[in-house]
Amino acid sequence: MVLESGLGHSTLSPAGPKAEFTTFAWWLLFGVAAFVCLIVIALVVGAAVMRRKARRVSDSPATGFVLTFGVVIPAIVLAATFALSVVGIAKQAHPHGKADLSISVVGHQWWWEIQYPGGAVTANEIHVPVGSTVDLRLTSADVIHSFWVPEVMPKMDLIPGHTNDTWMRVDHVGTYRGQCAEYCGVQHAHMGFEVVAQTPSDFQHWLQGQTADAATPTTSEAKRGYDVFTTGSCATCHTVRGTPADGDVGPDLTHVASRSSLAALTVPNNRGNLAGWIANSQQLKPGNKMPPQPLSPTDLNAVVAYLETLR
Repeated sequence: MVLESGLGHSTLSPAGPKAEFTTFAWWLLFGVAAFVCLIVIALVVGAAVMRRKARRVSDSPATGFVLTFGVVIPAIVLAATFALSVVGIAKQAHPHGKADLSISVVGHQWWWEIQYPGGAVTANEIHVPVGSTVDLRLTSADVIHSFWVPEVMPKMDLIPGHTNDTWMRVDHVGTYRGQCAEYCGVQHAHMGFEVVAQTPSDFQHWLQGQTADAATPTTSEAKRGYDVFTTGSCATCHTVRGTPADGDVGPDLTHVASRSSLAALTVPNNRGNLAGWIANSQQLKPGNKMPPQPLSPTDLNAVVAYLETLR
């Protein structure tokens, strides 16, 4: 089952200054295009009416008319559009003043790794304090990806071996859908993420929890799951801070139970989907790098029980 998100995904519902400029530019260009379209329609209708009345086509030259409406006015519109784009890009290149928070985002096929100051690492969820300027350092671990949150900011590419710097600010508490906007392979469509804008106090509480090491299991089933996880193939691909698991192929799972979805918004994060993902993730997201795990039902349930404690 693919995750059905009710989150907005429209550039026309801005929640930050960068998206507000994009919305302004969209409406301006739409207005210009609509005006030109109406003028063209009026000219076509007028020409048809005049032709019908005259019953012949005039042979008189119309050089001035053609130059005005075919060259001069289009040149002015294109020049104004270009100037607007240049000014907008320049104004959005750097925030006004120093950033309040710096975050590194790494694109993978097909998920997002987010690194915070203090050692916190999440996957496919970017938490930010509302009203704060956030510096973003974007790069890719494999192919070219593109970071896009329509309601918050325009697109920016993530390029292997290169870091692109940008910023964002979210002015309203809420959750905003993001998406990779550059075709990056078979699961490109299932490479989503969320930007969660919280009050400053809620964000600090969240960040403090994410910085901490993984919780120690207390139930017998969760303890069995810990043993299976840390001694099997899971630990070679995933990291759980505070345990022997230190893999770097897949997402950091230190606080995986706190996330709302699995596999970059592909499915909701619940017990059934988590068990199905571990057993055979290829059924949910074909082509991803996680092979099926040959666990017995008892061990599978134990691993799920352990992962559910990682909040």
